[in-house]
Amino acid sequence: MDGRDWGLFLLPYEQAVEELKVKFKTMRAELKKREEYAPIEFVTGRVKRISSILEKAQRLSVPMDQLENGIEDIAGIRIMCQFVEDIRRVAEYIRKRKDLKVLYEKDYITNYKESGYRSFHMIVEYPVQTALGQKQVLAEIQIRTLAMNFWATIEHSLSYKYKEGLPGEMRRRLQKAAEAAAVLDNEMSSIREEILEAQKKFEDDSNVTSRVLTLIHQLYFYHLVNEAMEFQERFNRIWLNQNENRDMEDMKELLDDVQKLMKAYRKEDSQED
Repeated sequence: MDGRDWGLFLLPYEQAVEELKVKFKTMRAELKKREEYAPIEFVTGRVKRISSILEKAQRLSVPMDQLENGIEDIAGIRIMCQFVEDIRRVAEYIRKRKDLKVLYEKDYITNYKESGYRSFHMIVEYPVQTALGQKQVLAEIQIRTLAMNFWATIEHSLSYKYKEGLPGEMRRRLQKAAEAAAVLDNEMSSIREEILEAQKKFEDDSNVTSRVLTLIHQLYFYHLVNEAMEFQERFNRIWLNQNENRDMEDMKELLDDVQKLMKAYRKEDSQED
């Protein structure tokens, strides 16, 4: 065992994880604004524990002075997707990025492991700016569906418990669970358009409601108190009725009326100035 300062050794990896998380979250936000749908559901990241690094180095016979090149997943990013189809799309976005270099890929979806593990891995080289200059850090990006991630998380926990190897019955049950997760992903893909349509409608309706309340609140700043109170009462009636029939037409009509009042008042106010 060498006497390295592990806190100092892991700093670039911690920086890489934080920067990559921000970049992929920003990618998600941009795609959502551009296309109203983002293939990225959410992003997480972690730096491998020291004990896990040492165990993997021992298992792979990686010398302690070669950890930076021999252990490729000290920095790890996980990108979760709703649908299997989204995984390929996200991988293509990553390949096109200029701020990192993809070294190679591991497709455990087409060629899933005997255990049932499914995921798409990309080993990348990412430049980190340290106090001593630029440092190239290896990181592993795992792209998977929510179902794949749920299974992998459970399997990882059990594998840690049974270090000598999973009991046969436990291994068979996990394989069956992996098959069930794959069936779930396939079923979700088969109704993908309906799911996306429902999600878009929910988001559009939520935006209409938020917009109405924001504009009503703004009326008070223009001293249109009576109008604001009337619109608020109308909103309350619509909201109570909407909970029963989920009809947004009345809410959209209310939004239109509030916007017309605001537009007319602003025009009148500007003319007086």
